[in-house]
Amino acid sequence: MPAADSFISQSNPLYRRRRRFNRVMLALSGVTLVSGLFWLAWIILTLLFKGAGALSLSLLWQSTPPPGQSGGLINAIVGSILISGVGTLIGTPIGVLAGTYLAEYGRRGWLAPATRFLNDVLLSAPSIVIGLFIYAVYVAPIGHYSGWAGAFALAILVIPVVVRATDNMLSLVPNSLREAAAALGCPQWRIVVFICYRAARSGILTGILLAVARISGETAPLLFTALNNQFMSLDMNAPIANLPVVIFQYAASPFEDWNRLAWAGAALITLLVLAINIAARSLFRNK
Repeated sequence: MPAADSFISQSNPLYRRRRRFNRVMLALSGVTLVSGLFWLAWIILTLLFKGAGALSLSLLWQSTPPPGQSGGLINAIVGSILISGVGTLIGTPIGVLAGTYLAEYGRRGWLAPATRFLNDVLLSAPSIVIGLFIYAVYVAPIGHYSGWAGAFALAILVIPVVVRATDNMLSLVPNSLREAAAALGCPQWRIVVFICYRAARSGILTGILLAVARISGETAPLLFTALNNQFMSLDMNAPIANLPVVIFQYAASPFEDWNRLAWAGAALITLLVLAINIAARSLFRNK
């Protein structure tokens, strides 16, 4: 049997071939990393360059204007906060409870694996399909667009993200903590609420924030549900303005003042999503 040193000798052909392959793969990985960072930096710098000039205080106190007049985006900002907030409030409890069942109660049987599979399908489903679904089951029967329809569509997008985060974080909680609490006579629901949730709360909160960041810029579902409104409105049972749809409409318009507002709205959403992602990774990381 050959000596072990011959397998690691630099003169060994197998060693040289593996080393060349390793260098090639490292070079390809480095090129892909630089390429991804280049396009990301290009997008962010373009948004900041074209959107920073349009950012002003008027965006925060004036509504979207007609062509040829000055205005802001306050109605779209307020509408986006309302729709995203309601969608998060609807989707978060459902996602947390479903993830809790998968991690704590569904360890046996076929229901939990089937639910995880369907959740992964929903997680990767195009958002426009969700918008069409809500349009068919809610908008078309009631006969008009509304903020509630937009919130329902965004809630469906929130649910799979929160389910995945809750399931994964609760699965990382050591079983020894559950066994110690059960040995003391603690019922199952107390183990989940007072032990598992406390141990996994950072990861669950991170998943919720990432879900909020995802729905903040969704346009396709809102085109079929909330549509838009040129004026300030807090009525969730009527069409309501929102930043993604305003950006979509103003960016495609031939008016330069609308184009500037579209760049300003895109910069606002980008900075918001960036801030949420940074907060999710810094405030709730494990010490």
